Amino acid sequence: MTLRNPTIAVVGSLHYDILVDADDRPRKGETVFGRRWSWKCGGKGGNQAAEAARHGGAVAFIGAVGDDDFATALRANLAAV
Repeated sequence: MTLRNPTIAVVGSLHYDILVDADDRPRKGETVFGRRWSWKCGGKGGNQAAEAARHGGAVAFIGAVGDDDFATALRANLAAV
């Protein structure tokens, strides 16, 4: 039997990843300068929950975030999936 819209509970981490565009990775003790930065939602649990929802699953995410601007962005991102 195949479920059409399975209910999925994901327990895991949710991260606000900050990515910096630079010419090279810093070596030990070295400082490099970045040209620009961007962000994306990450974390194993968050990624799994988002992907399951994109494939039609009814998903509940169980995790913890703070009460700041990063948490607001993370919640909005998951709600939009």
